[in-house]
Amino acid sequence: MSKPRPRWDQQASQPVVTRVTRSSSTKASETQLLQPQASGPSPDRVQPRKQTDSVLAQGLSQMTMSGQEAHPARKGRPFKTSSSNSGSPPAQGGVSLGSKQRPRGSREGLASVARLVKLGRCKNVVVVAGAGISTPSGIPDFRTPGTGLYSNLKKYSIPYPEAIFNIDYFSEDPRPFFSLAKELYPGFHRPNYIHYFIRVLHHKGILLRMYTQNIDGLETVCGIPDDKLVEAHGSFATASCHLCYTPFPAEDAKSTIMSDQVPICTFCAGTVKPDVVFFGEDLPQKYFQHAADFPKADLLIVMGTSLQIEPFASLVNTVRPGVPRLLLNRDAVGPFLKTPLRRGDHVQLGDLADTVRTLADMLGWHSDVARLMRAQEDGVGCQCHDGEFSVRGPEEGQRAGEEGGP
Repeated sequence: MSKPRPRWDQQASQPVVTRVTRSSSTKASETQLLQPQASGPSPDRVQPRKQTDSVLAQGLSQMTMSGQEAHPARKGRPFKTSSSNSGSPPAQGGVSLGSKQRPRGSREGLASVARLVKLGRCKNVVVVAGAGISTPSGIPDFRTPGTGLYSNLKKYSIPYPEAIFNIDYFSEDPRPFFSLAKELYPGFHRPNYIHYFIRVLHHKGILLRMYTQNIDGLETVCGIPDDKLVEAHGSFATASCHLCYTPFPAEDAKSTIMSDQVPICTFCAGTVKPDVVFFGEDLPQKYFQHAADFPKADLLIVMGTSLQIEPFASLVNTVRPGVPRLLLNRDAVGPFLKTPLRRGDHVQLGDLADTVRTLADMLGWHSDVARLMRAQEDGVGCQCHDGEFSVRGPEEGQRAGEEGGP
């Protein structure tokens, strides 16, 4: 049963509100681009043409982003789209970009950014992160050949890899996603050095916001406050019916899924799923803070992402001209593939955890990151005053946690 779509009636008395949906901008999805039908498409989307392997591939059809407002009937969750603007091959983790691959960066870019931070010129840092920041925690990224999630989905018997996160396919058969969800649910992995480095940015008072594509919840586990975090592709923290959007207790949904059963909505008998944003679903309302955040940024750090999923990928282009942008990645991606780079852009390629450790050393923050990690593992609290960290005893840490302290 496919998800009902609202009518886009130009003659309606109420104004038509455009929506934005999630989609992949990889070359693979470009071959699935579907042409407008002769009768004319809806004002906000390209109409699908059936693929030979499965009619359910319609859900990966590319959408044109014509606005950023949420439709009121969708719980205020904005709608995701794709724009095939880069034409670059997919890259995540260790994917090679062939002739477009930039040389591995020297430390000059890191040193330049570290110098700006130490001089106090970066007071509003925005971090854009993808699956690559969680691979040191043992969670595979999506597109690395051989090890990426999309390379290891044969056991789920799906027509194409992205189908497992496609809302139309889920409507027809939720079992493949629920099988995968049992492996993805938070609680089986721990944050790593990269997560705690970002938390140190917060404790230093310079993290404006972190925008993450990840659904693993490790940013929250490591202590990044909710008001500093935008989980652009949702999370497992809440659940709802995928048809009527009635909220469903997240723990009940988890226990049902873990028992190899399908959670059912008590209101409409639709299938309940965690509020992870699928291709074709609305973005969380919180995502649209970007309209205010990115113009304020005086430093953008991009790490562990292929910049292949829209509209998230285009966020990196919305900072003011000349604002430093630092890419920490295994491969050059998106606008960082250009030669020459835009003024203020810096690229450091290589193992992400090693690169972040190097940057922390340049900033003199390694001991702070290590102290936070030890405190978290030991179950004690960690306070920060004027940029200096102190570890509480176990009783103090427990009491501060109950009181909502850092």
